[in-house]
Amino acid sequence: MIALVVGRYQPFHNGHLKVMVEALENVDQIIIGVGSAQYSGTHDNPFSYEERRSMIEASMKMEGIDASRYSIHPIDDIHNYPKWVAHINERVPHFDLVYSRSELTKRLFGEAGIEIREPYLYDRERYSGTEIRRRMVEGEDWHGLVPKGACQIIQDINGASRVREIETHEDHE
Repeated sequence: MIALVVGRYQPFHNGHLKVMVEALENVDQIIIGVGSAQYSGTHDNPFSYEERRSMIEASMKMEGIDASRYSIHPIDDIHNYPKWVAHINERVPHFDLVYSRSELTKRLFGEAGIEIREPYLYDRERYSGTEIRRRMVEGEDWHGLVPKGACQIIQDINGASRVREIETHEDHE
């Protein structure tokens, strides 16, 4: 059985990793759909698809997850809910079910007749891309909220500095 897990992963954090591990305990393989793939360098999407892919790969490797158990695919936003499920189906391999807590995602895939499984909610207040980016901007500790692999990628690309620069630039426009 194959599950689809869709997210923006801005950045990939410990909550995301726990969902991947949970899904892999119940299915043979997961397809990781990286949403908003065409965006980077913005308040909500500071990291590029390639950077997010690297964060995921490094984190999965450090977790000891065999690369044959998952694949990663970019999914551009189309801003058209009625066509979104078909859009995803055109961009990723076949999947049997979707792991998601998003009400919109659950509704859209449910209307398409696809099984939905809700992953456990892992400390959402801490494990949130918004919270991690806020901590980066404020100079607070964020390192423990992301897997070591993702942390290393973020440090290698000076990601926290980029998030601060974007926030400073957008505040002055």
